[in-house]
Amino acid sequence: MDHGDPQSPLLGYGAGVERLLGVDSRVIPVAELRLPGQYSHQNVGIFYQVRIAGGQLRPEPHDEIADSVWTPLPDIAHLRRSSLVDIGLALAQTLPATGHVAAVPVGGLIQH
Repeated sequence: MDHGDPQSPLLGYGAGVERLLGVDSRVIPVAELRLPGQYSHQNVGIFYQVRIAGGQLRPEPHDEIADSVWTPLPDIAHLRRSSLVDIGLALAQTLPATGHVAAVPVGGLIQH
């Protein structure tokens, strides 16, 4: 199942989706929001396994992404990162039949 566009401009790579890994959903209560609001906030993350089909790594145009680098998997544990990275890694490593992994604490770069 390859739905990727090999000419896609994302970070200079073309990629094809190989499979859906899973979905993460979390509700952030009003009291925990960085910018207080009237309603709680729900985040939904959809994670896919993709295969790079060609291209060359480059920054995203219009300064949306300042720099792009590949990080070896063992080095990720030492990075300040979004908890979404940990969820994606857990999904990729365990391939759960349900498409869900145990809750991961919110931390790293996520600031509500």
